[in-house]
Amino acid sequence: MQVITSTRALEAFCKDAATYDFVTVDTEFLRETTYWPKLCLIQAATADRAVIIDPLADDIDLAPFAELLADRHVTKVFHAARQDIEIFVKLFGVVPHPIFDTQVAASVCGHGDSVSYDNLVRSVVGEQIDKSSRFTDWSHRPLTEKQLNYALADVTHLRDIYGQLRTEIDKTRRGAWVADEMAVLESVDTYVIQPEVAWKRVKARVNKPRDLAALQAIAAWRERRAQENDQPRGRILKDDAIAELAIQRPTTPDAFEKLRAVPRGYGRSAAAAELIAIIKSVEAADKSSLPKVAERPRGPSPKGAVGDLLRVWLKAVADTNGVATRIIASSDDIDAIVLDDNADVPALKGWRRKLFGEKALAIKHGRMALAATRKGVVEVSVDLAE
Repeated sequence: MQVITSTRALEAFCKDAATYDFVTVDTEFLRETTYWPKLCLIQAATADRAVIIDPLADDIDLAPFAELLADRHVTKVFHAARQDIEIFVKLFGVVPHPIFDTQVAASVCGHGDSVSYDNLVRSVVGEQIDKSSRFTDWSHRPLTEKQLNYALADVTHLRDIYGQLRTEIDKTRRGAWVADEMAVLESVDTYVIQPEVAWKRVKARVNKPRDLAALQAIAAWRERRAQENDQPRGRILKDDAIAELAIQRPTTPDAFEKLRAVPRGYGRSAAAAELIAIIKSVEAADKSSLPKVAERPRGPSPKGAVGDLLRVWLKAVADTNGVATRIIASSDDIDAIVLDDNADVPALKGWRRKLFGEKALAIKHGRMALAATRKGVVEVSVDLAE
């Protein structure tokens, strides 16, 4: 095992890795008390070499690794890539490219929805990973050999998994399916959350323009504060508190004490003073400047019988094609299709529309029915003229 602790050694590894078609990558990090993940280890492997890079070492500059991640001739292979890539986007300002996420590819190839690395190693490689070091404090030094071996296994088995999934994808001709998913992972917008759109992550139902304006402003305030102070969002203010503040809009410290989701005494804090100023600004805003609340489309309920039928069809399509349902359509996709034939959702675009979306619309409008047989659910054409 090689543990790289110097820039010179890292340069040598990255120069060698650049001569290969792919490199497997994983990270170990801490995030429990911070907004931004704290990078503690980088694991990387080529076809015949595996290393651990220590980003906390005194004599190391990660610039050579950044160059490797940006090398378009080398595919960067991850499992469940989002958090790893988020770290690299924060460190280097760019998304690694090209990338291959084995969790996504496994879903496309019928290995299950959001399959874990452990399960994939077991089913593809036929080995069992020792999980005893899973809850390691990766910022602690020195790390034991057992801990380092555990970390390294995250990229050594990944080589075999990558090769197997590549073969399955080529055999089933599902390269376009995987490419669609990778395009999302290769977009910087997937990892950089702008405060102005942070409200979309908050589960809150608002029916009035001024409520929505308050929700947008308060969520943006929390996001900026979390980023600037490097604290988790929930430690700044929880989602239910933001929703309550947006609807109740307290403008005095005493008014905060009447809220259920806000901690006692919060109204006297400096944070509350900032929120009061924000809320007063929203209250003073002219009606013409307020955001529009999306109209509720009229028609069948997404949670009613039509939605149920589309979910049955989705399960049938997924089973027939040996692919996870989530890859074809999400629950939100189905809700949107029930409400709108032209919904802007992945399930009505590209290969997903051909595989599922077109017939989902046919079911919705009564042009196609479903029947249960011994072989499973099958489609039945409907002649509306009868």
